Amino acid sequence: MKIYFAGAIRGGREDAAIYLQIVSILARYGTVMTEHVADAELGVTGEELSDRQIYDRDLDWLRSCDCLVAEVTKPSLGVGFEIGKATEWGIQVLCLYRPSESHSLSAMIAGSEKVTVETYRSVDEVDAIFARHLSR
Repeated sequence: MKIYFAGAIRGGREDAAIYLQIVSILARYGTVMTEHVADAELGVTGEELSDRQIYDRDLDWLRSCDCLVAEVTKPSLGVGFEIGKATEWGIQVLCLYRPSESHSLSAMIAGSEKVTVETYRSVDEVDAIFARHLSR
């Protein structure tokens, strides 16, 4: 299984350590095509590629994946765009969200019938979520 993992980059890197844990668990279910999203060295400016190179590469990866797993707690325009494209292309979308009193999940994600949203409080819960939704 080819898995496209999405998490905020330019939208903020506060959850990078969580992304790293999630990607480590995801690797048990298949090939994670976008491990770099979890790289602690990756800053909010992203990679040393042009915006166009990143756009083309990431959409190629997204087109070729079996599923998109997105951590959506930290709002990100790019992650929202990727989710929209994946649903348009009929790719399975699983979103992970940590609820908080200080923010709510976008209605465009929570209200979509083409997106599965699973809430979690700790990364310890993520493997069980993947076991329910991702075939090995």
